[in-house]
Amino acid sequence: MTRHFASLSDLGPEGLLRVLDASDRFALGRGAPAEPKPLAGKSVALLFEKASTRTRISLEVAVVELGGHPVVVTAQGSQMGRGEPIRDTARVLSRMVHAITLRTFGEDRLREMMKYSSVPVLNALTDESHPMQLLADLMTARRARGTLSGLKFAWLGDGNNMANSWIEAAGLLGLELVLACPEGYDPSGRELARAKERGAKVSVVREPAAALDGADVVSTDVFTSMGQEAEQQRRLEAFSGFMLSGQLLARASSQVVVLHCLPAHRGEEIEEAVLEGPRSFVWDEAEARLHTSKAALVWAMGLDG
Repeated sequence: MTRHFASLSDLGPEGLLRVLDASDRFALGRGAPAEPKPLAGKSVALLFEKASTRTRISLEVAVVELGGHPVVVTAQGSQMGRGEPIRDTARVLSRMVHAITLRTFGEDRLREMMKYSSVPVLNALTDESHPMQLLADLMTARRARGTLSGLKFAWLGDGNNMANSWIEAAGLLGLELVLACPEGYDPSGRELARAKERGAKVSVVREPAAALDGADVVSTDVFTSMGQEAEQQRRLEAFSGFMLSGQLLARASSQVVVLHCLPAHRGEEIEEAVLEGPRSFVWDEAEARLHTSKAALVWAMGLDG
């Protein structure tokens, strides 16, 4: 059976922790003479229907360092941009490469790719979720605090794809998570219900201070994501007061870990002094994308032992 990585739930709780452990090993062993090359002789198609910096670079370098050959395909430089159906792309690529990563818009496009692909497909971002980023966030938080258990996690801002994946992670690992979102910008109700069914302590509040009080890990993202540019002014008004400022951060734990998946709009969703401050682990988080990409690829391709 083909192993797809559409969401963190595909890993399950134990699998998620194993992937994080593997990510740590990849980080420690990077550049070692005996670094394993499990993708030697294999090719991976990296499909991008949305712009990307960290996702593209981390995946491309990950495939190379694992011994494989990355094939980068953008919508503008392929027949996808001229309307070729996802199902046709999936069937053609399946005969040429050993795995596919897809960064796209609606979750339906990812699901169609998975349905028609005979090789593993990995979710490199959709409008609804971003599991590969969450792997990096969890890795960073765990390395900074030594554990994920017993911590209070806070999300500040839009109930977007990142928020949904944080909720999913909380459900799988039994985390305490408080999301501060303005009214009308809540995360997926389905993900919230599922996390609570799994026993996680997850809640949505309207006041940022309520989420930040005593928080051990604080994460935020841009208020206006790709494809929402026409809503920018309305969103800036709705998110007034939700910027992660030094004043807000003072309510958190003295050992708080500040995360942002980047790119950051300084002075909008995060204060520059916070982004560049001593509690910011944003650059470690960005580097972690490389290590977790390796672990996710190895898992999806069934090369994790």
